[in-house]
Amino acid sequence: MSGSGAPVLADVRGEGRRVAVVASSWHATVMDGLVSGAVRALRDTGAAYFLWRVPGAFELPVGVQAALRTSGVDGAVALGVVIRGGTPHYDYVCRSVTDGLTRVVLDEAKPVGFGILTCDDEAQALDRCGLEGSREDKGYEASLAVLATLDVIRPR
Repeated sequence: MSGSGAPVLADVRGEGRRVAVVASSWHATVMDGLVSGAVRALRDTGAAYFLWRVPGAFELPVGVQAALRTSGVDGAVALGVVIRGGTPHYDYVCRSVTDGLTRVVLDEAKPVGFGILTCDDEAQALDRCGLEGSREDKGYEASLAVLATLDVIRPR
């Protein structure tokens, strides 16, 4: 797990920014925490946002791309969780989501916060999803990353 070495993004502002939050639906408890954190960060900074839901992590790249192309947003936050199982499925999904989101970022030239938890077990996911008792809030961090990147590539 990370938890150390993260940048401090204390002065991020979202006024005048529109962000799509695109979230998968698997692992409802973990996803509720991630979505809550992402939305809280956008509200805290004054950014406008809307929420799109897709079935699973594999569908995130196309969902994010559609949100960026059709909704007039400045960036997006991709939220999902993939938990390792006993087959190589985990590796295929993680690679596909990462490669797909990378392609979307470059093709659309808009930032996407990477709020995808890739965990060995549910306990790790719960510890990173921002629920009460979690050590980290990756949804919140992913939203701040989008806004901070917008300030670099499209300064006010």
